[in-house]
Amino acid sequence: MTAPEQESLIKYPSAFPIKVMGKQTPELAQVLSDLVREYDPVFDPATVEMRPSKGGNYMGLTFTINATSREQLDNLYRALHAHPLVSVVL
Repeated sequence: MTAPEQESLIKYPSAFPIKVMGKQTPELAQVLSDLVREYDPVFDPATVEMRPSKGGNYMGLTFTINATSREQLDNLYRALHAHPLVSVVL
């Protein structure tokens, strides 16, 4: 028996922020922006918000994508979570 599909609280399409924390490396923002573009071809990397951690060892990034479906969001979250440069995805 399969579980009934839950109604989404997100209305599609919509601007949807995804927060990522990763080790501070020179390529972090570019590599993850390229990954995000695989799931949202109209994503503009110039819109990425970046905040270094207090100690400077980590970087917080916010990617605001054009969310078109739950499947798109789920796949993007899985890809970001699996990436070796990423520590946390919210």
